[in-house]
Amino acid sequence: MRAPAAAKINLALVVGPTRPDGKHEVVTVYQRLGLVDRIELDSARGLRIEGFEGDTLVRDALGALAARAGVEPHWRVRIEKRIPVAAGLGGGSSDAAAALRLANGTLPEPLAPAELQAVAAGLGADVPFFLAEGPQLGTGDGSELSPVDLPQDFWVVLLLPRGAQKPSTASVYGAFDERRGAQGWQRRRRALIDALAAVERARDLALLPPNDLAQSNLSDELLAAGAFRADVTGAGPTLYGLFHHREAAAAARTALRRFGRTWIVAPAWYG
Repeated sequence: MRAPAAAKINLALVVGPTRPDGKHEVVTVYQRLGLVDRIELDSARGLRIEGFEGDTLVRDALGALAARAGVEPHWRVRIEKRIPVAAGLGGGSSDAAAALRLANGTLPEPLAPAELQAVAAGLGADVPFFLAEGPQLGTGDGSELSPVDLPQDFWVVLLLPRGAQKPSTASVYGAFDERRGAQGWQRRRRALIDALAAVERARDLALLPPNDLAQSNLSDELLAAGAFRADVTGAGPTLYGLFHHREAAAAARTALRRFGRTWIVAPAWYG
């Protein structure tokens, strides 16, 4: 059994105060992309993860699924990585969601979608998104989802700056708290919701507020290369630029290679 595991970008990310559970309130817009890992699953005597030595999340996901279903985790998973690791693109979360879907299908009594979502939410805020279809608005800690109707007729250039290393998520949120980033949370949350409601055409995505957690002066390079919106995704370090036409995106990708690794991809609905 095989499945793609797509990358994502956060088209907007507004962060609020710390919740009682220690996580932060967020409002974010998830968009899946056509940059994918490949996940292969079959039965085995125990739980084996191959192809990516750095994996922990797929293993945790299948262990949690087995515990929820009351079975032993008898699966072998092979991960073919194409999404860069620790880049803000959700590759690990997407791999975990794809493995959950495949493994759930092998159970004598597969978990219902709501149960599978509950397992996913216990693994990380991004994982439930990868079990859903289409763009989603994430609220709460990011795992409470509702579909949003967004245009998909644009191209995305991804830029992973050369030498960039993602700090831990905890340190990114810690820096946010130190600069009192949660001030004005309700106002900024409302601004995102209002801007999202006004989106009719791809170019309207430029109205969404910038990322609260991470910024980069390379956003200006993407805008100068023709992007109608540019920002950092997630906690970084990857940036994205949105383009109306593939030709313009391809030219921008070529121009931006001097800053790091680049990709040109289209939005994806599922996978």
